[in-house]
Amino acid sequence: MWPSEKQENVPSSPNAKQESTDAIVAYVGKGVTFTGTVSYSGTVRIDGIVDGEIQTDGTVLVGADAVITATVRAGTLVCMGTITGDVTAQERIQLLAPAVLTGGVKTPKLSIEDGVRFNGTIEMTQAVRAVTRDTSRRSIEDHSASPLRRATA
Repeated sequence: MWPSEKQENVPSSPNAKQESTDAIVAYVGKGVTFTGTVSYSGTVRIDGIVDGEIQTDGTVLVGADAVITATVRAGTLVCMGTITGDVTAQERIQLLAPAVLTGGVKTPKLSIEDGVRFNGTIEMTQAVRAVTRDTSRRSIEDHSASPLRRATA
């Protein structure tokens, strides 16, 4: 059903990190129109038209010919095409020329290459991480502690 050979035209630019195509689980080809909700786990490549909603914990690769009118929630989004709608990424969003994005963006990491058109809002979120804190108390006279530690002790 899906071609077994590796997909060659992954969105990229000379300055972009190459995305792996080994794990592409779905492909919406050029000339294909899909209306509805796309929900999956893994990487999807879109070169056609999608209207509706895209949800994944994986990666969405949007080719230069793709036109997406949808709410997109993904782990990572790499886009060279046109997206109209709100986009949320848990890890990062990378917009490569000649991408056009119109809508709200929410992500901890955002990269916008020269030549991209972006019209919308940006909310930079923090990635969830464990924070450890040294709560031990030291005496002000403890000269082994740094000056900052002595001042805050």
